Amino acid sequence: MVRFRAAATLSLAALGALVATGCGGGSRQDAHEPSGTFAMKVVRARFPAKQAIARPARLEVQVRNAGTHTVPNVAITLDSLYYTEHFPELASNKRPVWVIERGPGAIATPPVESQEVSLPGGAQTAYVNTWALGPLRAGQTQTFSWLVVPVKPGAHTVNFLVAAGLAGRAKVPLESGTPLGGHFKVDVAAAPSTTHVDPNTGRVVVGAAPAVP
Repeated sequence: MVRFRAAATLSLAALGALVATGCGGGSRQDAHEPSGTFAMKVVRARFPAKQAIARPARLEVQVRNAGTHTVPNVAITLDSLYYTEHFPELASNKRPVWVIERGPGAIATPPVESQEVSLPGGAQTAYVNTWALGPLRAGQTQTFSWLVVPVKPGAHTVNFLVAAGLAGRAKVPLESGTPLGGHFKVDVAAAPSTTHVDPNTGRVVVGAAPAVP
C-alpha cells in the first residue's frame, strides 16, 4: 500500500544546510545548485505490501517534471530501511529491515574498487539513504528502482521524499502543506512461501509440489 503526499519525517533542506556549512573554510558546496522552485509529481510508486524473509522485492518510484524548467538534480530519500536495536555493547545499534542488493542508477563499468563496500547502482550520494539521478527536463519522467531483501519480519512503514536537488536551494512546492512523497505499509512474513518448479513449464510457482503418483 502506498500513499502520496504523506507527512514525511525527512528533510533534504536540513541536509542541504549541513552541506552549505561544510566542515571548514572554502566556498559553499551548494554554490552551483540553482535556486528556485520546481514542480514535480509522483507518477507511480510500487512496493509489495506482502513480503517474506529472504525473498527479493523491488521498490520503484517514478517522478515527472511537471514544470517548465529543468530540475537540477532529482533525488529521493528513503526512510525506515533500518531500525534501532537496544542491546548493549553493539558496535552499531542500526540494523537493517531490508538489505539493498541494487540501488538506482547504472553500475560502473568496469566496477570501481569500492564496489564491495558501496552498494551497486550509480545514483548514490554522500547523504544516508538518498539517491540522485541528475537533471530532469520539463515533461520528462525518471524511475528510481531498488532491489531489496527483507531480513526482519513484522509490520513496517517505509517513507520516501522527492527533492529537486541535494543542497536545499532547489525546492519542490509543498502539496497540501506536506513535502512531496509518500509511504508504503509492508508486512514481512517470518518465512518465505513454499515454492516448487513446475515440471511442465520449468517455472517456479507458489505452493507445495504435487505428490508423485
